[in-house]
Amino acid sequence: MLDDPDDIHPLFYGAPKSTEFKKLRKRIVQHAREAIDQYRMVEPGGKWLVCLSGGKDSYTLLAVLHELKWRGLLPVELLACNLDQGQPGFPATVLPEFLEKMGVPHRIEYQDTYSIVVDKVPQGRTFCALCSRLRRGNLYRVAREEGCTAVVLGHHRDDILETFFMNLFHGGRLATMPPKLVNEEGDLFVYRPLAHVAEVDCEKFASAMRYPIIPCDLCGSQDGLQRQQVKQILDGWERNSPGRRQVMFRALTNIRPSHMLDPKLFDFSELSLWASDPDGEIPVLR
Repeated sequence: MLDDPDDIHPLFYGAPKSTEFKKLRKRIVQHAREAIDQYRMVEPGGKWLVCLSGGKDSYTLLAVLHELKWRGLLPVELLACNLDQGQPGFPATVLPEFLEKMGVPHRIEYQDTYSIVVDKVPQGRTFCALCSRLRRGNLYRVAREEGCTAVVLGHHRDDILETFFMNLFHGGRLATMPPKLVNEEGDLFVYRPLAHVAEVDCEKFASAMRYPIIPCDLCGSQDGLQRQQVKQILDGWERNSPGRRQVMFRALTNIRPSHMLDPKLFDFSELSLWASDPDGEIPVLR
């Protein structure tokens, strides 16, 4: 990755020249490539709708995907998309101006889901679930209208871990955000290329690049969110045992169904005991 302006995508113009940043950038790009290759996200003739909220994670996603495409390592068409949900005070001009300046193909979609969420969610309850469903439905619609084969989201390693523990603590199930899935209608892939990337790396990267971050005032300002509680627990574990997050994430890729308790994943009824015959040569059922 060179710093010659003729050899980088405009999203990387002005990138810090420090060794630390170069290592950070290389690490993020490598982790994204690993996820894309491991979960076989590239399909022939693919066109990806890259969802851009204006947060640190989606900026990192946008930059990394364009870096890979710029290098000829991601043979798909990319279309950035921001869904303006009608939140009061949302800086509607920030993303269009940024994307125009960077020469990134994009679509800005306005849908006032904010009013629906505020109207439907009882006072004192969090907006996240309904807001997410409405946002996802609109993004699927835009993807179809644009002829896209996949909707691409900026969830990172820590999002995946937090979702796992939220399901464990509050949902009574072992589940999380998969790096790759097919939507319920069966006509779109959903990809998370940053699945292997740590949140702290996204934060450092977007901050160093001075991307115009837009905070989520609708959901992020609410107190007592389950995700924030889980994040605090994980932060505590990480402080007491550095590297704990990565160990737990690795466990999600190393599941042994026979050592869990779900008979739908492993047929415990077919287990049987085996012993050798008296001559010790032929295993026989005991």
